[in-house]
Amino acid sequence: MQKLDIAKELNGNSYPGRGIVIGRSADGKCAVTAYFIMGRSENSRNRIFVEDGRGIRTQAFDPSKLTDPSLIIYSPVRVLGNKTIVTNGDQTDTIYDMMNNQLTFEQALRTREFEPDAPNYTPRISGIIKVQDDGNFNYALSILKSANGNPDSCQRFTFTYKNPLNGEGHFIHTYMGDGNPLPSFEGEPKLVEISGNIDEFTDVLWNNLNEDNKVSLFVRYINLETGKEETKIANKNK
Repeated sequence: MQKLDIAKELNGNSYPGRGIVIGRSADGKCAVTAYFIMGRSENSRNRIFVEDGRGIRTQAFDPSKLTDPSLIIYSPVRVLGNKTIVTNGDQTDTIYDMMNNQLTFEQALRTREFEPDAPNYTPRISGIIKVQDDGNFNYALSILKSANGNPDSCQRFTFTYKNPLNGEGHFIHTYMGDGNPLPSFEGEPKLVEISGNIDEFTDVLWNNLNEDNKVSLFVRYINLETGKEETKIANKNK
């Protein structure tokens, strides 16, 4: 698989929707994850990311303009022991709760489906990083999607990655691009380059998301030797 330039992937797509990137830093010292949200409606754009313990949650920027919170207010990132969970919906809580009861990432997601937002039926995308005692880590990415827009069938795909290489990661997002209805992501997660420190990588992602549609971005570097977490959040609403 060809390693793609994440900047070009973002810059060439006006509406990838919500996206997750997971991989290893170029120097090999950190597990890296990023999550971004975009929006076309006023309700979707009226959001910010705020820190919540070791995770984050979405919050209405202007509470007076919030209409339907059901699919836009949630915790995208939660941490359970040595596991970091990143998703585009309230399945974060499903994964956290079920893994806390000794079930697996895949078992938790079997209880969920794509979002009930006809006609888009937005895929639920999820990722998990597990840092091991030896300083290495594994990760997985999942997508739950309709059958080419038909809600009668839920299609579930999980991709797992062991001992990722330096400077490489995988990128999955909800939509192939803009449209009506929005076309769901297709294929396996894209192999992308991860370069620079957290500030540089955050800038690459934020500066290449479509200016009109981008809403918020979360980036975290986890030092594999010390476990120290470094986090950056960018919000368009300030």
